Amino acid sequence: MESSTKADKYVKVSIDSETESPPSVNESIGASGPRLSEKTYQQVDKPKMRSEFEDGLVEENSGYVENSPTKKRKLDVDVIVEDSDEGVSKKRKLERGDLSEDEPSGGVTQRKRKLQSEDAAEKWKKLEEGHSSTVAAHYNELQEVGLEKRSQSRIFYLRNFNNWIKSILIGEFLEKVRQRKNRDLTVLDLGCGKGGDLLKWRKGRISRLVCADIADVSMKQCQQRYEDMKCRRDNEYIFNAEFITADCSKELLAEKFHNPEMCFDICSCQFACHYSFESLEQADMMLRNACGRLNPGGYFIGTTPNSFELIRRLEASETESFGNEIYTVKFQKKGNYPLFGCKYDFNLEGVVDVPEFLVYFPLLTEMAKKYNMKLIYKKTFLEFYEEKIKNNENKLLLKRMQALEPYPANENSKLASEKVGDYAHAAEYMKNSQVKLPLGTLSKSEWEATSIYLVFAFEKQQ
Repeated sequence: MESSTKADKYVKVSIDSETESPPSVNESIGASGPRLSEKTYQQVDKPKMRSEFEDGLVEENSGYVENSPTKKRKLDVDVIVEDSDEGVSKKRKLERGDLSEDEPSGGVTQRKRKLQSEDAAEKWKKLEEGHSSTVAAHYNELQEVGLEKRSQSRIFYLRNFNNWIKSILIGEFLEKVRQRKNRDLTVLDLGCGKGGDLLKWRKGRISRLVCADIADVSMKQCQQRYEDMKCRRDNEYIFNAEFITADCSKELLAEKFHNPEMCFDICSCQFACHYSFESLEQADMMLRNACGRLNPGGYFIGTTPNSFELIRRLEASETESFGNEIYTVKFQKKGNYPLFGCKYDFNLEGVVDVPEFLVYFPLLTEMAKKYNMKLIYKKTFLEFYEEKIKNNENKLLLKRMQALEPYPANENSKLASEKVGDYAHAAEYMKNSQVKLPLGTLSKSEWEATSIYLVFAFEKQQ
């Protein structure tokens, strides 16, 4: 892809006071460098009608999807068919000592065909699974930990901050739905994990929830959380729910619903849709599941890594990776960023350690049009924070959720980070301003980690 003009980029790192509106300090996250351009995708698809885009994207961009699963499958089949000369096969087996010289060649051919068939089936199975099994295994193996242990985590405040982002996003779009529909709200939680948003849905007073995730252990824990929630709320209404274990990038969820005709007012996909961009087919199936059953005026909302920010940091790095002591992102190489299957390994301390795929957002926006979806909102996490923190209710929620770390630490506690300079932005602000202490902030390392994400919302057109 062509890179955009080099320019210095700075991310605003904000700190919050209990008594004042949140100030900002500029913290440079990385040097400038070649990056994905918003214009790049427009050059690819604008001259074509949307139907041509849907049918011909892989062929049109063959230079970018050269190693896509579709082409790999074709190559693998060709190799199997090509290696079918029984004379050569017999010679090879004789050389290895796998075959006696007097064995009839017909038996060899039959056995070889059987082996070829089994080998082909196994290869197809692996290609079909892709990285899905790796993702499922990772999340299934994550241990459930209590509140006390979570509070001791190095990324305790970072996780709370990300959770606050989700809470505000979900709350605002539930309110938008209620402005036109005050009852029977139905939600699809795509990639629900262990059910971290169940409480948000209860507070949103929805009527029905469908949870779907690829990790079966996570789904069982999610269902157990729901059952526990029902038991604790004897006199309070709680939404009905169903739980589906499925790969949302490969399986059509509508075929698994209790009610095959069910439609939704909101689909929420938090920190998950990037797994589907391994291939065009998987990304399309994710969007079909997310948007295909939305009511007119319904919303597809979510959070995902910002591809432009990831590439900017990668190109500024001297190696194929970047990050700090709490997160790392490692690409296979620089300079080649396919529209699909652009894999990188992401590690976030103790929480995530799996392969992910770059989501080129203009591509997601264009693909969503197939399902009559229009992008109505997109902000980076820091932009979202600076916009929403102006609301006093949001600020109170931020405090209740412990989404920012008190700075300086009180005499009975210590700061989450011991890295020199990790709170320089907060110290500088304290020196130059008169504010009530403690301030609320994140360490620089945590700001760097959370600022790779963005929030989005699409609306189903009438």
